[in-house]
Amino acid sequence: MTTAETTFPLSFTHHPSSTARAEAEREIILADPGFGKHFTDHMVQIDWDIETGWHDARVTPYGPLMLDPAASVLHYAQEIFEGLKAYRHADGSIWTFRPEKNAERLQRSARRLALPELGVDDFVESIKQLIAADGQWVPDAPETSLYLRPFMIANESFLGVRSAQKVGYYVIASPAGAYFTGGVKPVSIWLSTEYSRAGKGGTGAAKCGGNYASSLLPQAEAYENGCAQVLFLDSEEGKYVDELGGMNVFFVYKDGTLVTPALTGSILEGITRDSIIQLAKDRGHTVEERRFSLEEWKRDSEAGEIVEVFACGTAAVVTPIAQLKTPDFTIGDAEAPAGELTMAIRQELTDIQYGRLPDRHGWLTRLDA
Repeated sequence: MTTAETTFPLSFTHHPSSTARAEAEREIILADPGFGKHFTDHMVQIDWDIETGWHDARVTPYGPLMLDPAASVLHYAQEIFEGLKAYRHADGSIWTFRPEKNAERLQRSARRLALPELGVDDFVESIKQLIAADGQWVPDAPETSLYLRPFMIANESFLGVRSAQKVGYYVIASPAGAYFTGGVKPVSIWLSTEYSRAGKGGTGAAKCGGNYASSLLPQAEAYENGCAQVLFLDSEEGKYVDELGGMNVFFVYKDGTLVTPALTGSILEGITRDSIIQLAKDRGHTVEERRFSLEEWKRDSEAGEIVEVFACGTAAVVTPIAQLKTPDFTIGDAEAPAGELTMAIRQELTDIQYGRLPDRHGWLTRLDA
């Protein structure tokens, strides 16, 4: 696609909200925020068109978007998004975790969905600008954060199957409570045998809404079978572990080796996944990224070779998996406790994010400086 390029850093203007919540109301929300239920007072907007490129970067009051009924996103699903968190450290400062990786993944997603690519520096700056307006929304209770949702939509009013020539980029933010309110609990997951998350050459490696929409029906099937998440196999042979509906998966062997499915183009390249691989290697563990079959999981679990299984992603960080349920058999035990290495890696990763451990890999970016 031919696009105008923006080769200079974007300059943001600020338009403060006249209806910003009072401190007392905000504190009530932050005391029990849940997840994705409440939103801060402002949002970021940046426009793009094929003649000008990226322009008019601004922080505006949070509110509804004005979309024409013919907006391309509503008909052809040209939409991508990201998810990351802002963490308040003990000294009150506000940080985020590897935002440049989110920016690079958004660029890859944009490429796949024929959308314009936003520069890494502009992506990071958009997060900083929102925090400049809404930093008071970052909670300070243990395991809480401000969830940041950058997204891009095709907002050109045009009914034709081609890449849109007008696009909007936005960032909204939502305070998030602790994911596991009663402590981290291992979960059971359901194997989807009828549906696939993504096919070869599809959009599996892109973070786009369509991938999540297609997981909702099998996710409902998982709930009906008493499971918290759904696991997908590869679409070509139906033999190899792909990923969960929104999380990557790891297997821990008794010799300390970790195995995680290789990035085949149908698996989302998780930033938490990449960070766990690095932390495991730091500890001296061998990490294998390769195709991993359901039969191998079953066989090695029954033989006692696989001793822990966990999933990972931005929202929950690390979730222990106790059991896989399928229509024909189960692997593991629903009452199994969380694995020792699983919990140790989770603790180390969150300690880095919240500033309780040194950031030896330079993963943290300060947002309120």
